[in-house]
Amino acid sequence: MSEATSVLLFFGLPGSGKGTLSALCTQHLSYEQLSTGNLCREHIAKRSEIGKQIDFAIQSGKLVDDSLITSMVLEWFTQNIAQKRVILDGFPRTAIQAQGLDEFVKKAQNLKPLLVQLTIAEDVVVDRLGARRTCSNRSCQAVYSLAEGSGLMPLVAGQCDTCSSALITRRDDETAAIKERLKLYRAHEQALLDFYAGAGYPKLQLEANRPIEQVFEDLKQHLVKI
Repeated sequence: MSEATSVLLFFGLPGSGKGTLSALCTQHLSYEQLSTGNLCREHIAKRSEIGKQIDFAIQSGKLVDDSLITSMVLEWFTQNIAQKRVILDGFPRTAIQAQGLDEFVKKAQNLKPLLVQLTIAEDVVVDRLGARRTCSNRSCQAVYSLAEGSGLMPLVAGQCDTCSSALITRRDDETAAIKERLKLYRAHEQALLDFYAGAGYPKLQLEANRPIEQVFEDLKQHLVKI
């Protein structure tokens, strides 16, 4: 790996394994996972100026402005520029956010972004998400899978390994909701990929219809070479 900051941007349908792959990178490759959702919650809790604006938008039932999200993420990068390996989780989600990140990358010069696209058939995703179970405890919300060979089965059926709360199927993981999510994701993903292709960003494509350990091994082998 070079001295530049490696920035991984994961793309893939919901259920393609982005979250699990990100967790493996943090555990085994010393990556820092920058979760936009967590960052928003931190700012809201601290009552920062950005947090107040985000909270106001949420309480008003409005979408948080792209420029506000972009400013929040880029502020984090500026404050954590010594971090040499970063995974962007939940950002960018729109072409406007992607453009803001690209302008920052070009100015910073020491950021080395890599698009990691996980390809998988939609019917496989529907089956995966349909088998997903989430801890009902809002303070925990650990995620499990009842799919055979997933490696994420709970030790006790219907019970969270961490806090023993009941496991539930989220509404988002019901078949009709899954198909709607996939439709929306496809529309936004292509616009982002087109933008990054035009900007000349390198892209690694990984077949995600395999055990996640194999996908992670392919990613590791690629990262060693750059």
